[in-house]
Amino acid sequence: MGIGIVVLQRTAKHFPQLFQAMGLMLYTTQLLVLFLFVAAFKDTTLFNPRTFAASIVASTLVWVAAQARAHMKAKILYVEPEPSEARRGEKTGPST
Repeated sequence: MGIGIVVLQRTAKHFPQLFQAMGLMLYTTQLLVLFLFVAAFKDTTLFNPRTFAASIVASTLVWVAAQARAHMKAKILYVEPEPSEARRGEKTGPST
C-alpha cells in the first residue's frame, strides 16, 4: 500500500488528469493481489485463516483512517493564492 501512495504522488505531479483513474486502478490491483494471495494459501497450515482475515480487516481500517487524517491535515490549495506584493505592479495579461 505504501508503494501505491508513492506511485499516486508521482502520477499526480506528472499527469494530474490521470490521478483518479490511476487511484482506482491501484486499489483494484491491490485487492486483486490480496485475493490471489488468499486463494494461493487457502489450504495452508502456516497460519490461522480467521486470524489472517481479522488482521487484514484491522490493518485496512487503520490504513484508511490514517489516509483520511492525512488528507484532512494536508494544505491543499483549491483556489489560486493572491499574487505577492512585488508582482501586483506587473502586467501579466493584455491591456484593454
